[in-house]
Amino acid sequence: MSASDLPDDSLDTARRQALTRPCQQFLAHLAQDSSAATVSAYQRDLEALIHFMLRPSPAETTVDADTSTTARSPADWQALDVPTLRRFLGAERSRGLAPRSLARRRAAISRFCGWLVDHGIMAHNPAGLVQTPRLPDHLPRPVDIDSLSRFLDCPHDGTPLAIRDQAMLELLYGSGLRLSELVSLDLDMLEIRRLRVRGKGNKPRQLPIGSRARQALDAWLKVRGQLAPADETALFVGQRGQRLGQRGVQLRLVTQAKTRGLPEHLHPHRLRHSFASHLLESSGDLRAVQELLGHAHLSTTQVYTRLDWQQLASAYDQAHPRARRQRGPEEATPADIDAASPADVPLKDDPL
Repeated sequence: MSASDLPDDSLDTARRQALTRPCQQFLAHLAQDSSAATVSAYQRDLEALIHFMLRPSPAETTVDADTSTTARSPADWQALDVPTLRRFLGAERSRGLAPRSLARRRAAISRFCGWLVDHGIMAHNPAGLVQTPRLPDHLPRPVDIDSLSRFLDCPHDGTPLAIRDQAMLELLYGSGLRLSELVSLDLDMLEIRRLRVRGKGNKPRQLPIGSRARQALDAWLKVRGQLAPADETALFVGQRGQRLGQRGVQLRLVTQAKTRGLPEHLHPHRLRHSFASHLLESSGDLRAVQELLGHAHLSTTQVYTRLDWQQLASAYDQAHPRARRQRGPEEATPADIDAASPADVPLKDDPL
C-alpha cells in the first residue's frame, strides 16, 4: 500500500510521526547542555514549524479528477527548503509574532537543521540562507542607585517571609544572579563569603557575597527552620516549606516594590541589570563584570557600556589628554597621568 492509499487520519499520523521523531531526539540531545527553559522554548518553536508543514498547500496537494479528493505524500525534514522556511516565518510575522521571537524561532530551527545535517538526515541547513528582521536596540534600564538603596534599606515587618524576601533581594542585586540560579540554590552552595551557582548550560561559577547580603542571609537562615522541614535542601522555600519557584519570586518582588513604595516595576532580571550597570559604572572593568554575570561572550556584556552622550562626554573630558583643560604642575595628579580611556561603545550592528 502506498502513502496515497492510506486513509486521511493514518496519513496525517504518519506525516506527524516522521517529523516529530527527529525533533524528540534532538531535544533530548539539547537537554544535555541547555536549561529546561531553552529546551521548552525550542520545543514550542519546532512544534509551530511542524504544524505549518502539515497544513495543505498548493505545492503538496494534487486533486484526483475521478474522486475529487486531495492526496498528500508523507512529509519528512528533507522537504524543508528555503522557500518553505521563509513562508513559515512570514506567516508567523503576519500573525503578530515579535521580531525577537521570530529571531529565536529561526535560531531554534537552524540549530535543529544543523543537527539533522550532522546525522545525515538533511543535505544542508536551509536556515543559513534565511534572515529575520533586525532586532531593535533594547538597552537594559537599571533602577536608579539612590532609589534602589532606599528600597533595599526600607524596614520590613520581621516575619519569616519578609526576612526571606530581603535575603533574595540582596542576593539578586548584590551578586547579579539570574532568577533560575536563585531558585536552584541549595544550602551546601552557600559559603561564608562566596556562592557557588550553576548558570546557563550548567556551567559553574563562584560569586562573592557582599556584607549586606551576608547579613540578610544570616537573618534568613535563623528563621528558615520555621518554614522548611529538616530534609529540605533548597536555600529559599515558600510557605509550605518546599523550594520556592520562579513565579513565586517574581510575585514577591512585585509585592515588595508596592509595599516599600518603589515607583517602578521590579523584576529579578532588572536587579541583575542594575547590578551589572552600577558595577561597570564604578569599576569600568568589563571583563570582571562578564565573569560575574556568567556571560559566555564579551559582546553580551558590552550592552552595559552603551552609556548616554553626557556620560561619554564627561568621561572623554576627564580621561583624554587632549580634551582636559590645562592645569598647572601643582594641579596634576597621578590619575591624570594614568587615566584610562572610556570603554569602547559597540556599534549598533554588534550582537547583544
